[in-house]
Amino acid sequence: MSGGTSVRLEPYEVALLRGGPRAAVTVAALALQLRGLVDAGRPGRIRATRAPGTAGATGATGAPSAGDTGGDRPAQDALDALPALDALPETVYAALQRPASFPELEARPDVREALSALRAGLVAAGMLRSLPPRRTRAARRALRALRDGHPLPAGRKGLSEDDVLMAVALYGEPALSVLAARFALRAGLIARAEVADKGFHRRAPRGGGTGGVMYSCGGGGGGGSD
Repeated sequence: MSGGTSVRLEPYEVALLRGGPRAAVTVAALALQLRGLVDAGRPGRIRATRAPGTAGATGATGAPSAGDTGGDRPAQDALDALPALDALPETVYAALQRPASFPELEARPDVREALSALRAGLVAAGMLRSLPPRRTRAARRALRALRDGHPLPAGRKGLSEDDVLMAVALYGEPALSVLAARFALRAGLIARAEVADKGFHRRAPRGGGTGGVMYSCGGGGGGGSD
C-alpha cells in the first residue's frame, strides 16, 4: 500500500478488508503457491516446498527450503533471490517451514504480528476504524471500484498472477474454486462440493485488469462504518 494521499491496495489488504485475517492469509499463501514456494501437503495442511529453478517459475531460483535440509538458511536464500515479497507472504513462508493447517498458520505469532501490521497500515490510510474495528466509507468505495474493474473470472486463461490474487481477494471461495481449485481443495480451503458446483460461472463476466487500484482517501477516509 503506497503512502501519501493516494492509496494502492494490494491483494492481501483487499482480502483483509473483505474477509478478515483468514482471507488475507489465504491470498498470501496462494501468492507463494503460484511462485512454487509452498504447496498442499497432507490433506488440510500446507507446507513450504523447494523453490523451483526452472523457467516459468516467477522469480524462483532452485534453492531448497528448510524443510528439505533441516536448516533455516536455504529457505531464506530462496526468499532473498526473489523479487521483493510483501511482509505478509514473506512471514507466511517463514512460518510454513513447519507444515500447518490454515487455522494453525493464522494463529502462529509471527503471522499474527504481520496481520496486525497490515491492519495498522489500513487504519492509518483511512480504510479501517480501530474502535470498533470495521471498514470505513473509503474502504467500501475502494472495494466497489475493484469489483467493477475485476469481475469474477470464469477461468484462468489470460489472467496474470496479480489478476488471480485480486480475484481471490475480492471473491474468496468462488474465485478459489475457479482459479486454484486443486490447491484450495487439498489445503482444506474449500469443500469438494464447491469445486463441483459451477453454477456461479453463468454470471461471471470476463476477468481482467491489474493487481491494484489508485484512489484518493483524503478528506473522506475516516468517515462512516458498516
